[in-house]
Amino acid sequence: MPTDLLFRDDAYLTETAAIVVGVNERGGIILDKTVFYATGGGQPGDKGTLITAAGVEIPVATTVYGEDKTEIVHVPAEGSALPTVGDKVTARIDWDTRLKRMRIHTALHLLTTVLPYPVTGGAIGDGEGRLDFDIPDAGLEKEAIAEELMRRINQNADVTEQWITDAELEANPGLVKTMSVKPPMGSGRVRLVNIVGLDLQPCGGTHVKNTREIGNVAVTNIEKKGKQNRRVRIALV
Repeated sequence: MPTDLLFRDDAYLTETAAIVVGVNERGGIILDKTVFYATGGGQPGDKGTLITAAGVEIPVATTVYGEDKTEIVHVPAEGSALPTVGDKVTARIDWDTRLKRMRIHTALHLLTTVLPYPVTGGAIGDGEGRLDFDIPDAGLEKEAIAEELMRRINQNADVTEQWITDAELEANPGLVKTMSVKPPMGSGRVRLVNIVGLDLQPCGGTHVKNTREIGNVAVTNIEKKGKQNRRVRIALV
């Protein structure tokens, strides 16, 4: 039974009532619907809490996709009590952590407009993140990149989403900036994240609604990872 992904429709939804529809052999908990983002696209899975009708709190250490990629598995902290199938629970994310990831994820999208080169890798952390770029020339300055990134953030651009078909994405390969991470295809449609007037690319992750919510960002380091590969790290400040 596919999990209803509530975070796709509203990344600001912090909790939901849900029903336990499965507990796998490793103790992973599957709900009929969830606000928990599952690990993917360089963004870590959400952590948080499942609260049973009896008030028992089950800490969730992370969230991942199941083997068939349609179910989301809530991985409880080691030693936690497990619910049974049919139990009603409240699923509540760690909002502070999620918001930091949303802010940095949106900032990383903007970074691809400051550095318009193929992206060979990336990762999102709790208030920090990085992208790897295939750049032929190593003449990069942290201060100049940060200044241009902040100029874009301060445009207070709305962040919206739209859906296109897999076929439409295949017909527009220029929308895909990442060489290492495949767009979330396979369901027949693909979600595009649009930073209005600045960026448009496929992404299944969570984002803020306006760039002003990102706040101040610094470029913390630029590393040489190969002849033409530069890793640019940014962080919320």
